[in-house]
Amino acid sequence: MILDRSSPLPLKRRRFTYVDPMEADQAKAKLSAVKEKLGREIRVFETSPPSSSSPKQESKAEEPDDFYDFTAEDYYRIMSSKKEDKFLKTRKLREAEEAARKSKITKAVIRVRFPDNHTLEATFHPSETIQSLVDLLSKVIAKPQLPFYLYTTPPKKQIKDLSQDFYSAGFIPGAIVYFAYDIPKGEDAAAAANSDHFLQEEIMSLKGLELITEQAEPVHSEPEPVIPVPTPVVRESKPAERPSGKPKWLRL
Repeated sequence: MILDRSSPLPLKRRRFTYVDPMEADQAKAKLSAVKEKLGREIRVFETSPPSSSSPKQESKAEEPDDFYDFTAEDYYRIMSSKKEDKFLKTRKLREAEEAARKSKITKAVIRVRFPDNHTLEATFHPSETIQSLVDLLSKVIAKPQLPFYLYTTPPKKQIKDLSQDFYSAGFIPGAIVYFAYDIPKGEDAAAAANSDHFLQEEIMSLKGLELITEQAEPVHSEPEPVIPVPTPVVRESKPAERPSGKPKWLRL
């Protein structure tokens, strides 16, 4: 007798967030219009301020220059992360490894952080120069007529060579750079420039739109394979057979 108790296992349910299709279409249309205008996709999001006390004032002010000083601890940390065996390789071997590593990297995701805690993210090809980033910022900032510069930390170092490509600058596969107006802090123009948003209203309206489009896209999940449960085999018990014939002690 065979008992068939196999049944399909229940599928797992996935949680989803409902997004209005009309709102998702509007978000996609807005992102596409900006992409066509600027020639590349961009994202805008807001980062939390470092401290909860008077965030509006602290977000507008830059850190003092001594905050970005290169300390001895920074030096030893960088030196310890370097590999010593690179000096033992031949020049041709190093160049071959560098070329192979460079060919695998196809994009550089650059995030520009503004003093008002907003971040602009854009994707470039590693062979593009930093000047392409400056040109993009000139199209999206609220006051393009004011001079500005970009810098990295730590230590605080202004990016001056704009002809350098992102790969040579070490901005791959991504990097965070900081934006600042090139105006003396004591002038009234500096206070006026830092008192408002740094990005244009059209660009600021993109904040959070990529999340709407991602949640609106349907998730095509393949059903999990049905694993059949092995069927137990029950054998029928047979009655014990009695020995045939006469016992040895019984003789005729």
